[in-house]
Order: sequence, then C-alpha cells, then structure tokens
Amino acid sequence: MSYDVLILILEAMVVYFLVLWAHSLRHRFGTVHFYALLGGITAIMSWVTDAGVAVQVAGITFVVGSTVFYTSLLLGVFVVYVFDGPRATRIAISTVLGVSAMVPLIAAALHLQASLIGSDQLAFVPMPSLRINTASILATFLDMVFLAMAWEYFGKPSLRIRPGLRAFFTLLGVMWLDVFLFATMAFAGTSGYFDIMKGTLASRFVISLFSLPFLFTYLNWQSRKKGLTIENRPVLAILSQVAEIREELSQAQEEIQRRRKAEEERNEVILQLRKALNEVRTLRGFLPICAHCKSIRDDQGYWNRLEAYIHEHSDAVLSHGICPECAKKLYPEVNLYEDKEPE
Repeated sequence: MSYDVLILILEAMVVYFLVLWAHSLRHRFGTVHFYALLGGITAIMSWVTDAGVAVQVAGITFVVGSTVFYTSLLLGVFVVYVFDGPRATRIAISTVLGVSAMVPLIAAALHLQASLIGSDQLAFVPMPSLRINTASILATFLDMVFLAMAWEYFGKPSLRIRPGLRAFFTLLGVMWLDVFLFATMAFAGTSGYFDIMKGTLASRFVISLFSLPFLFTYLNWQSRKKGLTIENRPVLAILSQVAEIREELSQAQEEIQRRRKAEEERNEVILQLRKALNEVRTLRGFLPICAHCKSIRDDQGYWNRLEAYIHEHSDAVLSHGICPECAKKLYPEVNLYEDKEPE
C-alpha cells in the first residue's frame, strides 16, 4: 500500500473520530456543534471536490473529497439515524444538502465579484462546476435516504444479521451506491470516468474495512455503556414525516382537549367557591353595643336594635321567645317553665 493511500486512510480515520466524538457529546452540550461539524465537513468536501484534489495510485484515481470527507458525512448521518431517529436524521440531511448548495453559490458569487472589479485574488478559490455540484446534491440525498432504508432492511429479524455486519453492509452498500450515482452524474462521458469509478469503489471498500472497528466500537459503547437502544423501525421510516406530523397534531389536539377540560373544571370550582362565599355571611370586628338596651351602632353611626342588625348583616333568621328569668318577672302568675331540681 502506497504512502498516499495511507495518508488518505489516516485522514479518514481522524475525521471519523471527530464525527463520532462530536455525536457522543450531544447529550451534554446539545446537537448544535455536531450539525456545525457536519456543515463544515460538507463545505470542505465541496471545495476539495471542485478543486479536483485526487491521488493516483497504480492507475486508480482516489478522489479525496469523496474518499475522506463524504464517507465521514455518511457515518455521521448513520449514527444519527441509529440513535436519534428519523427527525434528527432529516435535520442532518438538510444541513448537508443546504451547505452543499450554498458553497458553490458563494464561490461563484465571489468569482463574479472578482471579475467585475478586475481582481485575481480569488485564484485559490476553485470555480464550482454546476454538473459536479448538482450531482453531489442529488446523490447525497438519495444516498442518505437509502442508508436509512438499508439499515432497517438488514435489521429484519428474519435475516438474523449481527449489528456489526449490519452496519458494515449498510455503509458499504450506500458507499457503492454513491459511486454509481455520483460518478455517473458527474463524470460520465469524460476520459477519467472509469478510473474514478474504479478508484472510488476500491477506496470505499478499503475505508469501510478500516472504519468498521470505529463504528462497531461506537455502536456498542452507545448501546451498552450509555444505555441507548437500537430501535427496529419500518424500512420507510426516514420518509414518514407526514405520519409523524399527523401523530404530533393528534397529540396536540388531545393535549388541548385535556387542558380545556381542566380549565372548565377549574372554572366550575371557582364558581362553586364564589357561590359558597356569597352564601356565607359572618360578623367580624368590634361591635359597639349599648350596655342598657343592647342596641348596636353601625358603621354610619346609627343605632340599630340587636335583632335588626343581625338580620341585616347575616343570614340568621330570628324567632321570638322568652327566657325563664324574663317570664318570671313579666308573667309571675303563669308558670311557663317548670322548676327543676338541680342535679
């Protein structure tokens, strides 16, 4: 194996490690830095591809952008789909596709600006190729959708494929699919088409072998030590955004109904409390009362008979009677109350 190929493999291993390391930190620092890393790698891949950076080994062309950086993007999207689900995967795919579309546009705008002002300072910025960048965007979208589908297909219980081989077959399958898609759309009809095809196929196979230990170790580490489970989803789960939106809307409607019912019950309780407070009228504070006739002075300074004041300021209903002491004084000839012997 030549020195150039070893450098390519070493570069790929370093970038793979950065991608997996950034993904492993998502629970501690969030996913922003991980998506930013994917965007940065995508920009570098686009720039290196437009620059035509490649390595010739034994008559085989190894495209650096495709061999090193694009495979790391596939690895990043792969681990996102396995552990974080289709929603996070769509965000990762959107990040890669968005940056892939923006980088050549920015480069073209810079070249246009340089030509208008008559400057040659952007000679080191590669002029983007419309065909190559279009092929890259289309192939990237198809590859990443196929990656999720292949992972779920190889995970069927009837196939009984171990997780390590399942990951290897998935990555190798999507890498080889990308070779035919990207190379055909970008280089078909050119003199170097078959060399690029052969070189990319060989490099992808070699990179898959070298990346398998990294990937297998990471999958086991996340699933065992971190307690994250590898779910078996439907083959078309990556494309089930509409179903997820419907489910979320259904859950939102249920939550709205639950909150509306709770609010109605709360309002009912409030009404009952207000009704109870209106029905309960109590006397509080100091009541000035006449020591002789027992009349009570109100807040306006008027004196009211005791029974009138109580009737006005409470819900008590008074009935007239006569106590034993008053009965003896007023009606001594009538024994209204029989004398009782004290016990």
